[in-house]
Amino acid sequence: MSDRQTSYQQIDLRDGKPIKMWTRGVPVEEEAREQLLHTARMPFIFHHLAVMPDVHVGKGSTIGSVVPTQGAIIPAAVGVDIGCGMMAACTTLTAVDLPDSLHALRSAIENAVPHGRTPGKHDRGAWTTPPENVDAAWDGLAAGFRRITEKYPRLLNTNNRNHLGTLGTGNHFIEICLDEAQRVWIMLHSGSRGVGNAIGSHFIELAQRDMRQHIADLPHRDLAYLEEGSRHFADYVEAVGWAQDFARRNRAVMMQNIIEAVRRVISKPFEANVEAVNCHHNYVQKEMHFGTEVFVTRKGAVSARKGELGIIPGSMGAKSFIVRGLGNEESFCSCSHGAGRTMSRTQAKKRFSVADQERATAHVECRKDADVIDEIPMAYKNIDAVMNAQRDLVEVVHTLRQVVCVKG
Repeated sequence: MSDRQTSYQQIDLRDGKPIKMWTRGVPVEEEAREQLLHTARMPFIFHHLAVMPDVHVGKGSTIGSVVPTQGAIIPAAVGVDIGCGMMAACTTLTAVDLPDSLHALRSAIENAVPHGRTPGKHDRGAWTTPPENVDAAWDGLAAGFRRITEKYPRLLNTNNRNHLGTLGTGNHFIEICLDEAQRVWIMLHSGSRGVGNAIGSHFIELAQRDMRQHIADLPHRDLAYLEEGSRHFADYVEAVGWAQDFARRNRAVMMQNIIEAVRRVISKPFEANVEAVNCHHNYVQKEMHFGTEVFVTRKGAVSARKGELGIIPGSMGAKSFIVRGLGNEESFCSCSHGAGRTMSRTQAKKRFSVADQERATAHVECRKDADVIDEIPMAYKNIDAVMNAQRDLVEVVHTLRQVVCVKG
């Protein structure tokens, strides 16, 4: 057998579809394995589950998994951060063009993009007065949002337009990075924000409500699904597609505003479209695999069709990668979406201190306080081991190291 044929480990089930795991050399928690078994036993799973090396426990289904389905979608597998993903742009700047002190650069980015939680409020970094590019981006979203909210008026009560062009919280970030040729890259991680969360949560609730007579038969209530042709299925497909569009536009707006912020700090003229990637890693769409059209849910996974560019970030303080897909059909043409956590946020905050965070991010201009300890690099898997485990899924095009990081 070739290395490609033996690169994954396979679990065969008598009462479910096989599970193919690209996890050699990386830890997989027992709870994640159990969660994968539950998903593989759902009756509409197509062919097999594909599991990426950054796999860890998630809500509904396992983060770092690719879930192909026929005739049904599990809303909780898609999740509530619909369309969450990455964007990266290579500039014509190099390391020598960066200022000696990177604090001003970080501050300019923080001022250009609302992020994090606003004390005393619940908007978590929304615009009060959105800039013109937010208005222009919303123009392309408004009609779709009206169609959705005419049927589901509850979704009107979301911070939709005012979250467009904002970062969010948790593991969302903006980074200035250098590649192997010392070229400056701008990279960011965000999704569909509050409105995507509301859409995901609402349809998870609807799926559970529609299955209330059968939910006890499911391995877990978060595996409640919407069947194709059922009352809410088409509405969900439309709403989730809209949220994915919101997420992509959200990243594009932020990137534009970050570039302008960098130009205010660095006077040297530069271009920022030398290379650009904008990819989801929490989403569902129709694709052809093994000669069949199926719904593919990537929960913490990136599309890696042959020749397709993607982004695999490491943790805060570790390197990241621009990759090119190898089109491995066994993984449903997918790869990991990052390093993957080895412990919960609560565990990380109990185990590590601010001093640990300062040491781990000494080479990065970033926050180094108690509120970001849960993002400490040691809470994540070794990114080199993760990349080695999926070497037949992607090839590395660029290796990036961050020098500035803005956390949500």
